[in-house]
Amino acid sequence: MSAQTRIRVGRRAVAVSRPDKVLFPDDGITKAGLAEYYRRVAGAMVPHLAGRPLMLERRPDGVTGQVFMQKEVPAYFPEWFHRVELPKEGGTVVYPVCDDGPSLVYLAGQACITPHRFLSRADRPDHPDRLVFDLDPAGEDFALVRVTALRLRELLDGIGLPSAVMTTGSRGLHVVVPLDRRAPFDEVRRLARAVAEVLASRHPGELTTAARKEARGGRLYLDVQRNAYAQTAVAPYAVRARSGAPVAAPLRWSEVEEGGIDARTFTTATVVGRLDDDPWRDAFRRPRSARAALRRLERDTGD
Repeated sequence: MSAQTRIRVGRRAVAVSRPDKVLFPDDGITKAGLAEYYRRVAGAMVPHLAGRPLMLERRPDGVTGQVFMQKEVPAYFPEWFHRVELPKEGGTVVYPVCDDGPSLVYLAGQACITPHRFLSRADRPDHPDRLVFDLDPAGEDFALVRVTALRLRELLDGIGLPSAVMTTGSRGLHVVVPLDRRAPFDEVRRLARAVAEVLASRHPGELTTAARKEARGGRLYLDVQRNAYAQTAVAPYAVRARSGAPVAAPLRWSEVEEGGIDARTFTTATVVGRLDDDPWRDAFRRPRSARAALRRLERDTGD
């Protein structure tokens, strides 16, 4: 096994140790192969990571080995890697921030299979610029996930919130809304809960907002719990630790309408072919007000 290789990303050559280490045994994907994937998608992926604290899902022994969910930046990370210190209860955490292609490749070299990102940026960590609805099926009925995403888009459109959609690479879809960062997390979470409750009330036999699994009765859970300080969501184009190396892939709404996709449709082998026509290229250019949307929702529903 090679001791080290270097992968050039722009002007920087990033060292990757043990590049021949197999991380995905069913697929033969090595650490160097993972790093090369992240090098190829960096142009599309980094804009969704830049300025955001990350939680790193690291698997040094591959996807079948132990997982480490890491927030604190290790002391050995290179000086050029961006860090940010943010408060937590009783202290602070120094989080990694991935602002460029070399940083993304470096994380792959640390066996970070999946980076998970804050919904806020480090300069205003309590004021999110993303709102996320996590739609996971109770069983294997992905058709209901697609239908629910389309219903959610219609409801959001009605209160002035444009949305984008992506596969999670795991079980479901994320519907993501761009926000103007004026409202803090508690207000954004109030909006998210109110939207979920309205949608569930319209389709009570299929959807639920019940956090406890035993209370869901086989219905699809409209999960808004990620909309809180220091909570994270899987990053667009991130690889998931599953056989086949599925990817959290941005979609066009037309792909959801047409069907034929599920949570693991796109992989490291196929998603790169979508980069020249990135479905999310213009998705977040017009952030909207969470406060105005909540007022519209309350007016329309009589709350």
